[in-house]
Amino acid sequence: MITVALAAAVTTLPRAPGLAYEPKFDGHRMVVVRTEQDVVLQARSGRIVTAAFPDLAAAAQQLPAGTVLDGEVVVWHEGRTDFALVQRRAAATPVRAAVLAQSLPASYAAFDVLELAGLDVRGRPYERRRALLVDLLLPLGPPLQPVPMTTDPELAATWYETLPDSGIEGLVVKRLDQAYPAGRRGWQKLRHTNVRDAAVVGYTGPPSRPLALVLVLPVGDETPLVSSPLSAGLRAELAAVVAARGSAEGSAAGATAGTAAGATATAVGLGEVPYRPLDPPLTAEVRHTSARHPPPEVLRLRTDV
Repeated sequence: MITVALAAAVTTLPRAPGLAYEPKFDGHRMVVVRTEQDVVLQARSGRIVTAAFPDLAAAAQQLPAGTVLDGEVVVWHEGRTDFALVQRRAAATPVRAAVLAQSLPASYAAFDVLELAGLDVRGRPYERRRALLVDLLLPLGPPLQPVPMTTDPELAATWYETLPDSGIEGLVVKRLDQAYPAGRRGWQKLRHTNVRDAAVVGYTGPPSRPLALVLVLPVGDETPLVSSPLSAGLRAELAAVVAARGSAEGSAAGATAGTAAGATATAVGLGEVPYRPLDPPLTAEVRHTSARHPPPEVLRLRTDV
């Protein structure tokens, strides 16, 4: 498993000499590994997702053997990246994935190179790794391409203000002299305020197939709120977490209807609905424009916190 670099959230745009700025695309983190024989696509969690993205796997065959890239997989639709379509691609069965690769082709926005032709370059400065990445990918062209980068904070500020309509959710800031910070929050990220972490205090639906999360948002009156329906991938991930918590939680999750009815949360359009509590709570990254309308969209479970 390749351990990826992480970013710490900031609330204002960092401005200092020696910084680089990249747009943060609204997609799924993915590591591309080109081995001597094949291509392996790894999600941030370590899960192998090669079968879900046969189009990217085929494109990555052009890379030199012994190459490892870090980046974001996105799906463009009507001039912008569409996160829901990326989720749809990621959750597809191998047979369905082949069909979706034609109707909803994926693109890979690479923002770092970790290994090149068998040489580990993670210890080299970002500025040098960036040059290697551009030299590697520009001759190949889409769907593998380097993310844009600038060292001009004014241009970065313009990107931040003008690119959200294209599906850009913020900026990632890196030091030009920095080695690749695997497993550490060595980068910085400035996001638009509708993407936040929320406490997951429960879920609706059965333990084996949860339907939605019950969230306490970081803004508002701390009233539990039901998310929009979970993707198939998130349902499976949450079911695995619930199962892994052992028999004690399984008993609580499988409690009587009366116990389940004792905990209720507000679901947009439905009113109060019963849910199954999670103790201790989990954390999820959610997108929401207000505390009530529309319901929060769950982007991912934060298993790293």
